[in-house]
Amino acid sequence: MMTITFLGTGTSQGVPVIGCECAACQSKGLKDKRLRASVMIETQGKTLVIDTGPDFRQQMLRAQTHKNTPADLCLDAVLFTHEHKDHIAGLDDVRPFNFRFDKDMPVYATERVQTALRREYQYIFTPPFYPGAPKIELHTISKDQKFVAAGIEVQPIEVMHYELPVLGFRIDDFTYITDAKTITATEKAKIRGTKTLILNALRKGEHRSHLTLEEALAWVEELQPEQAYFTHISHKLGRHEVIEKELPANVWLAYDGLVIDV
Repeated sequence: MMTITFLGTGTSQGVPVIGCECAACQSKGLKDKRLRASVMIETQGKTLVIDTGPDFRQQMLRAQTHKNTPADLCLDAVLFTHEHKDHIAGLDDVRPFNFRFDKDMPVYATERVQTALRREYQYIFTPPFYPGAPKIELHTISKDQKFVAAGIEVQPIEVMHYELPVLGFRIDDFTYITDAKTITATEKAKIRGTKTLILNALRKGEHRSHLTLEEALAWVEELQPEQAYFTHISHKLGRHEVIEKELPANVWLAYDGLVIDV
């Protein structure tokens, strides 16, 4: 069994957006409060996180509250989809796991993303090393071959975020895709047979670098997963309770803190 925790389901600004008076941003509903997109995957006794955005510390503290004790929360590896700040800005907060387990944190990313990490976090990767800085063990991945993270086999899937390549990840019958707009037939074939698909669905109106709700639904219709959850959601999509009523029976809007077993 695999347990998926949605650490965050919002787009780069989160929801509510600062200063916005739209219905989603003014909503009192907890499902309309969205931190930046990230998921935690627990399987085979290991825990992986995909992306550490600027809300990572807050997200992991919240995830900790669902454990029997704080000590039950662990993290064995981090996988990065791409280098935008809403996906990497929380990397520094892997430090508690360094201290607690006395080991470097394995991080899996493409060479391009590693270049961005080295630039953004120079104090982590460039000597002299500051005492107490995160300890990171970088592993290079690409769309061209599977890799193993903490003993878990992962299939990378390349999508295009406008002109930027982004990696999605498939583990067994579960696939996570974020910041997608287009995909080649070769990469789409890697998704086929997925039973649980998590996919970005930004808003209803056209966007040059993200799937719209209609486009995400078209992917689901084509790929035919047993169940699909939409994430990386903008305030412009609308209120959670309104939009979810418009979806097919096997498709849901994800929300922060949602836990599913797949």
